[in-house]
Amino acid sequence: MAQPPPFPARLPPPFRAFPPPFPGAAVRPAPFAVGPVAPPPFFLPPPPPAGEGGPRFPPGVPYLAAAPPRAPAEEEVVQRQQDELWLSQFLGRRHAAPSPPPPPAAGSPSSARAVAVAALGRVARLTALCRALRRSEDEGDEPGWARTREEAEAALRELRAVVRPLREPGYGEALRRKAERARKRRLRLQRRKHEARAAKEEEAARAAEREAKIDQWRAKCIQEVEEKNRERELKAAADSVLSEVRKKQADTKRMMDVLRGLEKLRKLRKEAAARKGVCPPPSADEAFENQVESLKTLLKTRTELYEAEERALRVMLEGEQEEERKREMEKKQKKEREKLLQQKLEMDSKLFGDPAEFPLTHLLQPFRDYYLQAEHSVAALIQIRHEWDQYLVPADHPEGSCIPPGWVLPSLPTNDTWATAVR
Repeated sequence: MAQPPPFPARLPPPFRAFPPPFPGAAVRPAPFAVGPVAPPPFFLPPPPPAGEGGPRFPPGVPYLAAAPPRAPAEEEVVQRQQDELWLSQFLGRRHAAPSPPPPPAAGSPSSARAVAVAALGRVARLTALCRALRRSEDEGDEPGWARTREEAEAALRELRAVVRPLREPGYGEALRRKAERARKRRLRLQRRKHEARAAKEEEAARAAEREAKIDQWRAKCIQEVEEKNRERELKAAADSVLSEVRKKQADTKRMMDVLRGLEKLRKLRKEAAARKGVCPPPSADEAFENQVESLKTLLKTRTELYEAEERALRVMLEGEQEEERKREMEKKQKKEREKLLQQKLEMDSKLFGDPAEFPLTHLLQPFRDYYLQAEHSVAALIQIRHEWDQYLVPADHPEGSCIPPGWVLPSLPTNDTWATAVR
């Protein structure tokens, strides 16, 4: 019989070499003390030599009877085979335990909805089969009843297979968490959408308000420019008319000077002709004087007309200048009123606080309304004035005092509590 190869060449020991030879299977110690001691493995006896026949265990001999004595070499071979078998079985038992099956993946709400719809369909089919079973039982149809029963069992198995994911541990809780997460996400998206819509509407309102203010400012500027242009054109037209009237007046005055010069010239020529002994007829003098008088009358009429036009134009220009001065004065007074109002608001805010910091629901609002009621009600103003007038005394009264012209500022706080209330 061929000898097996040495132990290290077949399978190296995993931890340490076994001390050869072992004293025997009955007294061999356990290799590791891990967990409860397992019963010794079942070892098969060595195969019989070739050519040896007959039964391996003679009748009447017990199975665990002592083996006949063997030679030391044969005993060593048998022991080595048993060690190899034991080692292979031990290594097989020490294989890593299979990993637990992964938990079922939590289905989404859409898949759970599909499973529920499929399950409802199977339930409806199973209900119809149950009604068919009762009908077959009532009619005594055994073959039909058996066939319907098989269909019902098949439908029940399909129903169980469909609802099996719903029965997995943790499936309902995971599905509930997913549904809650989806609901929160949907609410968050809706809230963001509403906020975005509100922000867009607010921005549109602000843009519309800005556009309205810009249009109003533009219309005001255009109106001011048009008024200035109209005034400039009117002034230019009045100046042109006035200059034309003055030119006509100058022409009339020049014509009057020409007539006076013509009279002097005729007089001189008439005197020169008289020294020479030539005298013009009286009709010529009369015709000349009539013609000069008619021209003077015409020039005088034109002069009076031009003077009236000049006076009218001057009145118109003075009226425009007066209106311009009035507008300038109104603008100046408006600026002064706004300045005084701003100072009054600043003084009121220092004395009574900023109105923006006092909403209608503020605790001090009733007191503010009480002290400022005269600004909104004539009856309250009359009543307050009447109450003040009760304390009027003559000017020479020893205990009398005049009303202060401005605000009576409060004194400085005397303690920290008062200072906090003032702030």
